Amino acid sequence: MLHPRSSKHAPGQSPFVGSKGQSVSSKIHSAASSVFDLPIAQDTAQSRDALAQSIPPSLTSQHEDESPSYLVVSGGTGCNGIVSAFGSNVTYVLPVSDNGGSSSEIIRVLGGPSIGDIRSRLIRLIPEAPPASPTEAIRRLLSHRFSADLTEQQAKEEWRDLVEGRSPLWKGIPPDRKETIRGFLVYFEGELLRRAHKRFSFRNGSVGNYFLTAVHLFLRSVPSAIFLFSSITGSKAHILPVLVTNHTVTIAAELVNGSRIVGQCEISHPVAPLTPRIVVRSELDDEPALDEEHDIDDDVGVLPKSPEHNSLFAKPEQDNSEVPLESRIQRVYYINPYGQEVFPRPNSEFLSALRSLDVLVYSVGSLWTSIIPCLALQGVGSAIARSPTLRAKVFLLNAHNDRETGGYTAADYVLAVTETLNRHDGQKSSAQPSFAVRMTPDYPVSAFITHLVYLRGTTIEVDELTLTALGVKCIAIDCQPNDKGKLLYTPSDVKLALAQIFDESD
Repeated sequence: MLHPRSSKHAPGQSPFVGSKGQSVSSKIHSAASSVFDLPIAQDTAQSRDALAQSIPPSLTSQHEDESPSYLVVSGGTGCNGIVSAFGSNVTYVLPVSDNGGSSSEIIRVLGGPSIGDIRSRLIRLIPEAPPASPTEAIRRLLSHRFSADLTEQQAKEEWRDLVEGRSPLWKGIPPDRKETIRGFLVYFEGELLRRAHKRFSFRNGSVGNYFLTAVHLFLRSVPSAIFLFSSITGSKAHILPVLVTNHTVTIAAELVNGSRIVGQCEISHPVAPLTPRIVVRSELDDEPALDEEHDIDDDVGVLPKSPEHNSLFAKPEQDNSEVPLESRIQRVYYINPYGQEVFPRPNSEFLSALRSLDVLVYSVGSLWTSIIPCLALQGVGSAIARSPTLRAKVFLLNAHNDRETGGYTAADYVLAVTETLNRHDGQKSSAQPSFAVRMTPDYPVSAFITHLVYLRGTTIEVDELTLTALGVKCIAIDCQPNDKGKLLYTPSDVKLALAQIFDESD
């Protein structure tokens, strides 16, 4: 039998109650911050009318004299190569559920949401500057990654040089910004020392991740950490974490054959051993009772832990060698540390942006682990389908399938998005819904996707007649393979396609 964790917390640090007895949900816009810490999903009833009235006036389009404004749903790397296509009037929504690479080690030791994708986009959006400029020096520092080939001792020595201000990476950074960044890195080290028994590894570690994590831990706010990172780097980025939470966020994939895989890295790109990490439901049954005195950062829950070697993951340029899934993905959903499905509410600014901006773009990237986690949330489907301002809803089709989408056609991508939005949009009125019976979708495909853009020559089958019958207009882009023979979207191609779509919507 599973037992809820103790409600004994230090004043001001409870995940449920503030320092003056106020509930967290009364102090922040999103109630998502505690849902991953609960053994039972909370009541999520919320009417569409209430959602429609929740738009803060300050979050309406800030560039009414400019058009169009974009809302881009993406992961951390897939969209980085085309960000210039969207100009400056753009809002990015990113997931916080990645448990691979440097984020994996941070989560293992310190807990909290994953900030790796956010850091990647923040770095990408630092404005271009001369090589000798302070901005470029800061970019070099925050994009630096310790080599995975270092020994633990060598990695610690490189970290020691950095945190004590001796590293050549500090060259060219003005003292005020240097001491601000270094101060938070010192704070990060202090948090590691408090958990020294967990033996944090700096191998393959990202300095930008360390800085962003330190700010988040200090301020207890990912949006505030994004703001400070942007301020120091001079970035004009408007980035929204899809969930506002201080807890670790975990996703799971249910396969068609009934098995499930826990964790984004295990779903999308398992490290060694190169076999899918499958967790059968029965493995989560009959576990011993949990210690009610565990702290939020301790190892609570019955989920299998992410392998420590996830921290050494580096995304390959080609995914051809990946071991395929033993069965197609049926759905992806959120779970708490007890292995139970939960139904979090998204960042309220995300819903507001859906009701105030002009064009929604589902960017290139991993479908099930980058795009779907931003959609499998309460109220997102209705916000997209009933938006009074969205004039186009554009899906950028990948150039090829990956481990998550083996054998998919373009229609499969579109239907995966549609089914996810309809399924989770209906969870506003049920705390523990059943997916055993498939319900008729509330919204048609065209309510969520109006256009599909694809590269001519893609290895993914694009049946334009089928997509047109679903209410989706197809736009093909002619492009040339890069020097490695790989088809890729270029910013100019994407910009041209979006301009064509937007003109048609006028």
